[in-house]
Amino acid sequence: MQEKEGSVLFLGGNEVKSSAVVKYSSAPPQAAFARLQEKTDLKLPPANWLRESAKLGPAGTTILGNSKKSKPFSSFGMAYDFIDSVGNDVDVVSDSENIKKLLKIPYSKSHVSMAVHRIGRTLLLDELDIQELFMRSSQTGDWTWLKEFYQRLIDQKWQRKKKSKEHWYQKAILSKFLYYSINGDGAAQPVPSTSKQHQEGPVAGESDEAGRASWPAPFEMPSSLSEDPGASNQGNVPLEPSYIVGHVASAPKEQNLTPLFNDGENSQGLKNDFVRNILWTFEDIHMLVGSNMPIFGGGRYPAVSLRLRDNNKPINVLTGIDYWLDNLICNVPELVMCFHVNGIVQKYEMIKTEDIPNLENSNFSTKVIKDIAQNILSFLKSNCTKEGHTYWLFKASGSDIVKLYDLTTLCEETEDKYQNPFTMPVAILLYKVACNMMLKKNQNKKHYGTIRTLLLNCLKLLDNGRHPQIIASANYMLSELFQLDEPKKEDSTDFPINGNSDESYSEEEEEMPDSDENGSYSNSSDPPDDNKAVAIIKSVGELSVPEKYKSVHRIRPSCAFPVCHGTEERCRLVLNHVLEGLKSVDSSVKKEGDLPAADPSTPIPLKYEDESTSGGPECLEKQMALFLDKMGSFQKGKHSSQSGMIPGSWQYKMKLQLILKSSKAYYVLSDAAMILQKYGRALRYIKLALQCHDTYCCLCGSMLPEVLMFLCQCLTLCGDIQLMLAQNANNRAAYLEEYNYQTKEDQEILHSLHRESRCQVFAWATDLSTDLEYQLSVSCKCYEAAYEILLFSNLKKENPEQHIQVLKRMGNIRNEIGVFYMNQAAAVQTERVVSKNVSTTEQQLWKKSFSCFEEGIQNFESIDDATNAALLLCNTGRLMRICAQAHCAAEGDFKREFSPEEALYYNKAIDYYLKALRSLGKRDVHPAVWDSVNWELSTTYFTMATLQQDYAPLSRKAQEQIEKEVSEAMMKSLKYCDVDTVSERQPLCQYRAATIHHRLASMYHSCLRNQVGDEHLRKQHRVLADLHYSKAVRLFQLLKDAPCEFLRVQLERVAFAEFQMASQNSSAGKLKTLFGALDIMTKTKGAFQLIRKELVAESEQISKDKSPAEGVSPSDSSVGLNKEEVLKLLSIFESRMSFLLLQSIKLLTSTKKKIGGINEEEVVLKTNKQVYSLLLRATANKGLTLLERTDLILNLLEQLAPNSEGSNGGIQ
Repeated sequence: MQEKEGSVLFLGGNEVKSSAVVKYSSAPPQAAFARLQEKTDLKLPPANWLRESAKLGPAGTTILGNSKKSKPFSSFGMAYDFIDSVGNDVDVVSDSENIKKLLKIPYSKSHVSMAVHRIGRTLLLDELDIQELFMRSSQTGDWTWLKEFYQRLIDQKWQRKKKSKEHWYQKAILSKFLYYSINGDGAAQPVPSTSKQHQEGPVAGESDEAGRASWPAPFEMPSSLSEDPGASNQGNVPLEPSYIVGHVASAPKEQNLTPLFNDGENSQGLKNDFVRNILWTFEDIHMLVGSNMPIFGGGRYPAVSLRLRDNNKPINVLTGIDYWLDNLICNVPELVMCFHVNGIVQKYEMIKTEDIPNLENSNFSTKVIKDIAQNILSFLKSNCTKEGHTYWLFKASGSDIVKLYDLTTLCEETEDKYQNPFTMPVAILLYKVACNMMLKKNQNKKHYGTIRTLLLNCLKLLDNGRHPQIIASANYMLSELFQLDEPKKEDSTDFPINGNSDESYSEEEEEMPDSDENGSYSNSSDPPDDNKAVAIIKSVGELSVPEKYKSVHRIRPSCAFPVCHGTEERCRLVLNHVLEGLKSVDSSVKKEGDLPAADPSTPIPLKYEDESTSGGPECLEKQMALFLDKMGSFQKGKHSSQSGMIPGSWQYKMKLQLILKSSKAYYVLSDAAMILQKYGRALRYIKLALQCHDTYCCLCGSMLPEVLMFLCQCLTLCGDIQLMLAQNANNRAAYLEEYNYQTKEDQEILHSLHRESRCQVFAWATDLSTDLEYQLSVSCKCYEAAYEILLFSNLKKENPEQHIQVLKRMGNIRNEIGVFYMNQAAAVQTERVVSKNVSTTEQQLWKKSFSCFEEGIQNFESIDDATNAALLLCNTGRLMRICAQAHCAAEGDFKREFSPEEALYYNKAIDYYLKALRSLGKRDVHPAVWDSVNWELSTTYFTMATLQQDYAPLSRKAQEQIEKEVSEAMMKSLKYCDVDTVSERQPLCQYRAATIHHRLASMYHSCLRNQVGDEHLRKQHRVLADLHYSKAVRLFQLLKDAPCEFLRVQLERVAFAEFQMASQNSSAGKLKTLFGALDIMTKTKGAFQLIRKELVAESEQISKDKSPAEGVSPSDSSVGLNKEEVLKLLSIFESRMSFLLLQSIKLLTSTKKKIGGINEEEVVLKTNKQVYSLLLRATANKGLTLLERTDLILNLLEQLAPNSEGSNGGIQ
């Protein structure tokens, strides 16, 4: 067998263009023909007659003396060999004899009967020998429907025509002539006369055999293909699954496509037994043609064709066309004719191919032949539109009318589609063309629509009982067409998803009647059965009219790939095909007897475990251990199938691929549900994905890395889902409903899985629990399992991204569990009121929480995730603070002291916060986390200082020591409290800083009151108190929602001034301090305005609600003014104000007596007296409301303000 890309020859002058490329030839190099001597008697057989010879090559006797009868499936044999050309760039595949017969229709009276099949844009033409068929049907009873139809059509009793004696005589002398011509030197030597008696025998026998084409039985499969569904036959079925693709997760592998029928074709007549296959381009028509014409060397050209002619019979047009087309098809430039009379050689004549059309008696126009070819092709392409259908092109002998019938439609009106012997070859060819396109699918996304249509049409022709393997394989390929892991955008710009080139063809839609040009449907003059014809050429003469039969309508493209609206629809289509594939695999493994009968209509119960039965996290540990043990066993190569499939059989390989595909589809569905926050549905789908995976593991001995990788992804997603379910516990009822819902399709897929395994290995991961702790620990176990897989299968290096993802999730879930235990501990602590000791439950929870945080920190540190590690360190700090709070001794507040345990845990918390800051390094890494850690650190220092200040451990430490520690802690708290950065937390920071300054000022104020002795220290304390008070005031002034705090600080400052005044002796000094204190009081105007604003807003709200004043709680107003607090501060304010005014009046009066009138001081004195009397009157009146009292104070402050400013340049 040599592939030959033959030289391209353009023949036919400038009238028609023709070129031929030999794609394959089994003939030996051309032998020169032996020129026979004159008077050689061709009736005598040559010595080499019907014997093999080296000059003939492997084709042997096929070349010489073969009948012109083409086999019924010859085009299929060629199509299988040149699958690349089919459906794509070739218009016609056929035997050259059929093509010649078609092109001679307008010139010939003889009948034409051909089967036409469409595959993509290619038409396959085969001779349909009706006579032969009916001879068969009289023995088998098949095709009776066609026989009846044919008899009605021809309107006469059908009988088989006998071949004449003359016919056999002509065949015999042609055969002997050709054998003489290759015999070389001994050419003219006849065999001894003794063998004369055998002369007729062999030829007649051979020809008769050839005359009866080898029709296969309508639905017998070739022996090697019998696809017996019985399990006994499984192991030795020599077929590889025709299309098994290792297409897992997102890792496409090399796709290996083994031929479906190794040698089974021969027994079905599906063998390419032509000596030559030629790609012939005639004008714009591309044809793949089979030819057995003998070609010789010798003569003026490298190749000649040799013909024997009876000198008494002139060449007619039909013979001329025959010779011309044969030479064009085979690229032969010259024809050699040997003339004989009654078998005695007379002379030789050589004619150039381009001269054949002009021979005497046989001249014809090549242009007309070209028109005929184009018209016939257009007629067939326009009308043979349904792929998988068998069309019959028929012209009765002597008739001018050519009709086209759709035999498939006629056959469907009878019982069995397998009555049509073309069904199987067509189905297999559709399948093979699809396989071939599929192998190049990465380049050809635009062919997806075509591939899909080919496969759907193939499936329409097949019967599950007879061809489970092709059905399973075709369904798997259909599922492969849908990209599960492609980006969401369906209509990407790479390929037009709806459009298709002119190869598109209609599959579902009925064709519209053609225009009159293509024959009409009016059957007035036609026999009654013509309405069965799809199309009619009313007269063969029409074929010679140029462009009479243009393809009037472009065939509608219905092989567009379906546009899936969303992932769910795409996955459902995939699962639908997978299920069909699984059904055909299962139906071909006949061991149902051993299995419990599963009824696909009964749902398989999904276990819903309550936390009472699930046994909590401890039980999980066991299940995990079992699972990992099982995972380990896969490496050792154990596998078992309950249904009894034999490893290595096509069923086994195909089922593995289908199961993997369904697992992938369920994974994608689960992921999509997760995005939509349908967590119950997501868990159901991931459960199905893992059940598919479990079955795959049961069947498969060795786990491919990409399958393990996919399992790792499934477990990771399952962990995500369980975590989301835990975090959204309030929707539990809805999730449970989603989880328990099941489609019929999913049930049927599960039934198929249950034939192979119990599907329980991953049950621990996919149960929907109502217990939060259990859900969190399941999530954690899923991630751990995924991590284990990455570790023991050495996938870590190849998939660093996945490795990082899993570790990140492990860190995250450990944080979640840690926080869960920490909150539980805090809850236990708040409930514990009476007993003073820390309970063991609390300590257990702390330990659990701490170890979770610790593991999480390790996870994050191992992947250099500083930000998350910092967050977990921060949470550990919070845990330490909870431990510290638990240790505060609740022995009644009067005895309470800040304990060493508290100090220990607070210091530990501080350590963790500082570690968190070190982990981050600088603020730029993650400003939000950085600020958060700083705030927590500031809070811890502040809490510790406050507790030390409020519950001073005087039994253990000296007052000075405590003051020093408080001061240090407060200053550190200030250090980490960022007042300047503008953020949401800025007001909080300002409030905290103000509070710290206030507390420090109070502390120094208190020291100053209680200390005697060291004047230097007293002075220092006085300066510090003053400094911190002024800082606190400045910060509180910035805040618009802390009027009470601002008032309190100012009142403390007034008290501080009073304390200083007490130790002063001179009147001038006292007066100065007094004015300073009054000035502080006038500065509180802003705070009172805020309070008034709040009170007004509140009263308006009350009148709007028309409800009694008592009904409104202080918290209802926008800032939530504490009225009790305001009342208390107001009373203090009034008493301090009246005291200061009284003192100032006294002092001013006494100095006035001494010095005499100073105008300025007189004015002040007068104002102060006035304000004092107003204040006294007001305080005497007990009926004033809070708002009225506030208004009064504001009024008094207004009067005081100018004086104090005048008298004393605004002492702070």
